[in-house]
Amino acid sequence: MSRLHTNITLVTKFVLQGFSEHPEHHALLFSCFLSLCSVALTGNTLIILAIALNSGLHTPMYFFLFNLATMDIICASSVMPKALEGLVLEENSISYGGCMAQLYFLTWAASSELLLLTVMAYDRYAAICHPLHYSTAMSKAFCGTLAAGVWALCAFNTAVRAGLMLRLDFCGPDVITHFFCEVPPLLLLSCSSTYVNSIMLVLADAFYGILNFLMTIVSYGFIISSILKMRTAEGKKKAFSICSSHLIVVGMYYTAVFYAYISPVSSYSTEKSKLAGVLYTMLSPTLNPLIYTLRNAEVKAALRKLFPFFRN
Repeated sequence: MSRLHTNITLVTKFVLQGFSEHPEHHALLFSCFLSLCSVALTGNTLIILAIALNSGLHTPMYFFLFNLATMDIICASSVMPKALEGLVLEENSISYGGCMAQLYFLTWAASSELLLLTVMAYDRYAAICHPLHYSTAMSKAFCGTLAAGVWALCAFNTAVRAGLMLRLDFCGPDVITHFFCEVPPLLLLSCSSTYVNSIMLVLADAFYGILNFLMTIVSYGFIISSILKMRTAEGKKKAFSICSSHLIVVGMYYTAVFYAYISPVSSYSTEKSKLAGVLYTMLSPTLNPLIYTLRNAEVKAALRKLFPFFRN
């Protein structure tokens, strides 16, 4: 579908290629994606309820986990419905406005999660390296400011990137080689200059991917150094236990990001991007609540208290 604009025919909808090149796997993929969607939404909702309704979990670590679960719900909700639809329908189309909206909410949630993981690393650094000053350093007001800053900064950055995307013309073809609206394949479809968009994409990759990753690595460098200096084996075990869940999530998330997006638009790989997309929009929101609950006695206790059917 198209519209006329200064003698140029512009597209008004896009077709999401999804996994149409593998129709024989659609039934299996639909079952897997539906299961992932159900577990992601249910698991993260339960974490939000457990933290919100249990005063014992009103600490900085769980406050940030509450925010992470919210971001996971936004991320999964913005992608999974269209992905599932594409596995059922012969052609999975999305309006121009719908595509821009999906791009906005997905980018907002994904970038916020990267920034929040760095904030959570700093929280663990403060707790382990400066335990005597932790309650003062990570006060409720400061934690609230950090979380609000993450949401606001990423919302502003995403709005700027969305505005740059809206200024582009799309004259056709209209097939997005992905199962959701993503910046690199959209830039490849544009019939106008994408130079500014490409520069912004590189800057965003550098900030959200590389800089945040380095800050997280530095935080854990200090954390590991402090843990190794502890005199008791019990203290070391407890400290490693506190950090292990966060480290697993960080490793999983950054693996997907580096695998797909720390590269120029010109070297964009469809298959590689789809695989990474599954990892950070479906698998990560599904595994995050499992990792944080299965390895955390306090969260499990809160869930059992709120929902008796969780008792063994």
